[in-house]
Amino acid sequence: TSLHNKGLLVNSILSEIDSRINYLPNKKIESIYFGGGTPSLLSEKETFLILEKIYKLYHVSKDVEITLECNPDDLTDEKLKELKRLEVNRLSIGLQSFDDEELIWMNRAHTAKESESSVKRAQDRGFENITIDLIYGSKFSHLANWKKTLDKAIALDVKHISSYNLTIEEKTKLGHDFKLKKEVAIDDEKSSELFLEMINRLEKNNFIHYEISNFGKEGFFSLHNSNYWKGEHYLGLGPSAHSFDGESRQWNVSNNNNYIKHISEKKESYFEKEILTEKERFNEYVLTSLRTIWGIDLNYLSANFNTE
Repeated sequence: TSLHNKGLLVNSILSEIDSRINYLPNKKIESIYFGGGTPSLLSEKETFLILEKIYKLYHVSKDVEITLECNPDDLTDEKLKELKRLEVNRLSIGLQSFDDEELIWMNRAHTAKESESSVKRAQDRGFENITIDLIYGSKFSHLANWKKTLDKAIALDVKHISSYNLTIEEKTKLGHDFKLKKEVAIDDEKSSELFLEMINRLEKNNFIHYEISNFGKEGFFSLHNSNYWKGEHYLGLGPSAHSFDGESRQWNVSNNNNYIKHISEKKESYFEKEILTEKERFNEYVLTSLRTIWGIDLNYLSANFNTE
């Protein structure tokens, strides 16, 4: 049934692309991002069908950035060949950590060794534009340990690193353990120390700290995410996906079966929508801009918002 469901899900995404052909009128598509969940579970044919439909209905830039999120254990030689054929040109690999104990604690299926070898395998297959995810702030994050992790990441010669402070979500096992005091969070002082160490170490190694949690070498900033932060319009497809057209924001239902059902019944109920007030748009612009090295453009403010 899961294969059957996957087929249904892909068909629903194809239908959604059809129904939203006018969402980004006269806009060139500069980036396509397969992310959230595990898009690497899609077969070559399924990924191809989605890309084919986007190319057919939209004007796609000739140097489009196509990113696929994946786990180290997904990147077999066969999978990498497949992604090359699909012209995916950027990989986002969820390494999280180089500490086996921490990976088990995080419930990850891969080992630290697999993390390193997956990056090298992808590079050998000609993927130059690779970003990795790292998490800090767990009970395993001591300064000495974190320095080793950063040095390993630098030695892998990836072009981009996204790194996030561990957040505890209520409805997870970890959240539950925190409630029962089985786990303790590290304090903000320690987290800040790790954050500053990361900035210092990565900047010394030619990474540019261009957004709070993102570091890229020259020419390798994430085009896709930069467009979010710069307030560009975007179209999100599939369960849980968000879209923004400058005036309103909408988000699709997160449950796969509900998404499939509503799409097949041609109901608009597969998403919720909010029209943003001028104040909300202003606040969003200020908040997202302050996360980046580009900061706030005062001319943009005066051109797009009333003076108050």
